[in-house]
Amino acid sequence: MRIPEDYLQELTERCPIEDVVGEYVRLTKRTGANLFGLCPFHSEKTPSFSVNPDKQIYHCFGCGKGGGVINFIMEIENLSFPDAVAFLARRAGMAPPPQEEDPGASHRERLLELNRDAARFFYRCLMGPEGGPGRAYVERRGISPAMVRTFGLGLAPQSWNALTDAMTAKGYTRLELAQAGLVREGKKNGVYDTFRNRLMFPVIDVRGSVIGFSGRILDEGEPKYMNSPETAVFNKSRNLFAMNLAKKSKSGYILLTEGNIDVVSLHQAGFDSAVASLGTSLTPEQARLMRRYTSEIILCYDGDAAGQKASQRAIGILEKLDLKVRVLQLQDAKDPDEYIRRFGADAFRALLTGSEDQVEFRLRRLAGQYDLKTDEGRLDFLKSATAWCAGLPGALEREIYAGRVAELAGVNQDAVAQEVQRLLRRQEARSRRKEDRDMVRKARVPVPQTQAGKSAPAFANQRSAGAERGILQLLLLDPGLFRGREEPLPEQFSSEFLGRLYAVLRSRLEAGQPLSLAALSGELSQEEVSYLAGLLQDEAVELRNGQKALDDYIQILRDERQRSSAAEDLQARAQQLRQKKGYGG
Repeated sequence: MRIPEDYLQELTERCPIEDVVGEYVRLTKRTGANLFGLCPFHSEKTPSFSVNPDKQIYHCFGCGKGGGVINFIMEIENLSFPDAVAFLARRAGMAPPPQEEDPGASHRERLLELNRDAARFFYRCLMGPEGGPGRAYVERRGISPAMVRTFGLGLAPQSWNALTDAMTAKGYTRLELAQAGLVREGKKNGVYDTFRNRLMFPVIDVRGSVIGFSGRILDEGEPKYMNSPETAVFNKSRNLFAMNLAKKSKSGYILLTEGNIDVVSLHQAGFDSAVASLGTSLTPEQARLMRRYTSEIILCYDGDAAGQKASQRAIGILEKLDLKVRVLQLQDAKDPDEYIRRFGADAFRALLTGSEDQVEFRLRRLAGQYDLKTDEGRLDFLKSATAWCAGLPGALEREIYAGRVAELAGVNQDAVAQEVQRLLRRQEARSRRKEDRDMVRKARVPVPQTQAGKSAPAFANQRSAGAERGILQLLLLDPGLFRGREEPLPEQFSSEFLGRLYAVLRSRLEAGQPLSLAALSGELSQEEVSYLAGLLQDEAVELRNGQKALDDYIQILRDERQRSSAAEDLQARAQQLRQKKGYGG
């Protein structure tokens, strides 16, 4: 059966949206009834993500996402509606609700069980007779038996079907193995193991489930690292290796590295907040995952040019989330694992203490691009550096680093400060013009968002769509206006999207069911709930003359339908006339 309405009501009452969102987003700016923060669903520097405690909704004026507390957990945790309800129920100390089996959830659970059993198989292989090459590699890299157990390391044997045979013997099908990314299709409808002759690192999410694997080859072949493909339970851009362990750290920061071995080595040396991205550059989703557990990130990438470039990119992502960022400079070692093996944990700890602020790191990197011994080089550096200074968020930062720029270029500090102020005024003017354009854009009839987050095609009839939008607002905010009224009917709507929303809301109203976003979260798509949240967040809606407004909206629908019908009749007659005269087809 469906989740009872009274259960959802109690759940949302026990999980105030401002408290739940506040665990993921720093809500500091208050405007009227709204709290504001940086949107966790897209990158931004100016807060456009709002939470309304009175209406118990969130809405981003930038990307358009919105809804109630259940929708927020669905989006931020990448969960289905039943899983999000269960997540919040655990948080609130409530028993899980009775509900029908979710085929999608049972499929995901099956894949998680398969991954767990595969991880156990790999571990047994590493510990068993065939595990000699893997154990030799582990010993050569200085990984202790305790770390092997902590990370659940294993061995994928040099075999085409060892895992396949072991898992099918446990009752898993070849289709399930393929869906988990553990096998690949071979010739004549056969399959073969994806991972072979590799040290296996299970990827475990923050809830403790094995969602995928990362395998490091034991010889000199390629690729050196291989990750599970995207599956129903594994998305490498949203997860971090060892985040399940690092989230428990009391260090106050997260050490972000590039490789799995680096992470294991750091944990073994006592640095239990180390994590690594899964074969990709840092993504905004991974950055937001870290922000749940810390406000400070220390970048510990490789010391080569690629590592420095990756640091620059990561800084750009992390600073947009208002995270404090420090950068570790490794000397005489290519990566953290080598540094610790050569110089020890105490030396690395001293390195951490002296790690430089990301602003200083970026300034030093910027200065390194120019020849500051020549006038031309200093001028080019000053152009870039003053523009960079003008983009710093605080006045004190701009003043301090303008002085550092002047010092590096050997010029007067006042001249640099004046140029920074000039560029800052220009940036602020551009920002104001952009805000003005955004205000004009937001004043137009909103257009629903597609799955990819891009605007759907504009409404064919803007006048009718505006009235339809107003009807939906009135229905959400004052349902009593619609009781006992036949009109409007869903088929009178010119927009199929808005007509469907109206039909769902009207059906619930007539059945005596609530129109809260919590109740609607299991029935509508995230895009549809986001659209309704935007309507609820619209402070311009006027309810004092709601009855007259509804009558006016309905009349607009009638007029536009009549006009559309007349236009269609005229086109039909014109077509008939062209055919009669023999010059139309």
